[in-house]
Amino acid sequence: MALLEVENLRTYFETDAGLARAVDGVSFAVDEGEVLGIVGESGSGKSVTSLSIMRLVPQPPGRIMPGSRIVFRGRDLLAATEAEMRRVRGNDIAIIFQEPMTSLNPVYSVGDQIAEAIRHHRGVGKREARARAVELLRQVGIPDPERRAEDYPHQLSGGMRQRVMIAMAISCEPDLLIADEPTTALDVTIQAQILDLLAELRERLGMAMILITHDLGVVAQVCDRVVVMYAGQVVEQASVDDLFREPRHPYTEGLLQAIPRLGRPVERLAVIPGTVPSPTAWPVACRFHPRCPYGWDLCVEAAPELFPAGDGRATAEGSVSGDGRASDESGSASDGHASRENRASRCWLERHPERREEVRRRTGAYEASRAGHAEAPAERWHATSAAEHAAPGAETAPPDAPVRPLMGDPDTEEDVRR
Repeated sequence: MALLEVENLRTYFETDAGLARAVDGVSFAVDEGEVLGIVGESGSGKSVTSLSIMRLVPQPPGRIMPGSRIVFRGRDLLAATEAEMRRVRGNDIAIIFQEPMTSLNPVYSVGDQIAEAIRHHRGVGKREARARAVELLRQVGIPDPERRAEDYPHQLSGGMRQRVMIAMAISCEPDLLIADEPTTALDVTIQAQILDLLAELRERLGMAMILITHDLGVVAQVCDRVVVMYAGQVVEQASVDDLFREPRHPYTEGLLQAIPRLGRPVERLAVIPGTVPSPTAWPVACRFHPRCPYGWDLCVEAAPELFPAGDGRATAEGSVSGDGRASDESGSASDGHASRENRASRCWLERHPERREEVRRRTGAYEASRAGHAEAPAERWHATSAAEHAAPGAETAPPDAPVRPLMGDPDTEEDVRR
């Protein structure tokens, strides 16, 4: 049994613009001692997934939908009470947030903040907790930890604040550590030190880790397996070696193509056209099709399943179930541990590989973007469809300025202006 199993996780938010389906049917598993990387652009649902695992999604406006399951050591966390979750957070599952300055309390010293978690979960006295906090600061490489334990967050550098967050996260030696972009806004030398520290702690404590990041270089350095997310869904999962050797989903291929490489001079980097769509209006059918260089009519008409990819086709001719398990034609799922070694991709190219070869031969796929042609075939398809209807008239005058919210209270407006 896996340490953590996430099955059909759906986390939605009520917004003024409508229902935002930030995480929409995400499934994956993490084994004991494993490092799982979750990658994708901003807006793909990575951080909301981590908050959902910790049950930290603000309600309202957010809610984890019925049918979702988050199973930790055989126990469904979504069925736990809030008091039970407080015993899990920090003790069994810990999280490192991406911006320590907004996560640490500015009015308490960092030593007190680390000691608080130790006292809450371990039931030790104030002096023992304080001594443990100093030792943790020493373990994460902060010089003169006795003095630094008295400092407040604003007195520390960005790298030191991140080390304090790591010390707090490992204070109770959790079984699973979630690191949500732990190297964001740090310079490259500090990034390397933080990654080395996490690898050392993982080796020493034997904990599993979920690493959420934009940086595929970090994934290659640290992770065992990778889950690629796009538009609230898992679009590809594979081992690190398989993913970098042969990306199967066009989105993963685009991410790798956009990385500059030493010794390979190019005039332009490959780009993925467009941006991640709004979670209140995901595209129909394949959610990546408006940006995909391989797109064709099928991508607009039907949503692909998470198909076995690469070697996975040799073991299963059916689709992949929600948690990434390959299913045979009868619909029965194979053993969970073996299936997590299989690759999977949410793309019709797994069923129509000839399309991939045709596009690469004709346009070069993402190579076309190096020449400045970043339009996706599906965009042309939508443009053709739109041309069949009457186009709106051109705007001849700028729109009226929006009404000022304080217009009805001139005294207050004047105070704000001053």
